[in-house]
Amino acid sequence: MAHIVRKYPLSLLCLALIALLSFTPFFPETPLDDVAFIDKWTHFVMYGGTTSVIWWEYLRTHQKLNASKLLLWACLGMILLGGLVELGQAYCTTTRSGEWLDFWADTIGVLLGNLLGWLLHHFFFLFFLKS
Repeated sequence: MAHIVRKYPLSLLCLALIALLSFTPFFPETPLDDVAFIDKWTHFVMYGGTTSVIWWEYLRTHQKLNASKLLLWACLGMILLGGLVELGQAYCTTTRSGEWLDFWADTIGVLLGNLLGWLLHHFFFLFFLKS
C-alpha cells in the first residue's frame, strides 16, 4: 500500500476530493450557479482531471507502458467509480441525487482524460525518451 501512496499521491488526493465533494450534504450558492450545466461541467473536469493525473503519475513512475493496467484503472475503474458514486448519492444520501447525465459527464471526462494521457505518452514521454 505504501508504494501506491508513494507513486500516486496526487491521484489519491483527487480520488479523496471526488469522494468528499460527491457526498457533501450541501454546497453554498455561488455566482457559477447561473452557468448552464455547471454541475455537468464540474463532473467532466473532476473525472477528466483525475484520469489525466493518474496517467501523468503512471508515466512518471514507470519505464514501460502497460496498456491493460491503464485500461483497467484509468478507464474502467474511473467509469465504475462514477457509476458507484451516482448510485451512492441516489440510495445512501437524502441531500444528493444520482443522475444519468452526471454519470455521462463523468464518463466523457474519463475518456477524454485517457485520450490526453495517451497523447502525453506518445508526444511527450516518447519524444524525451528518444532524445
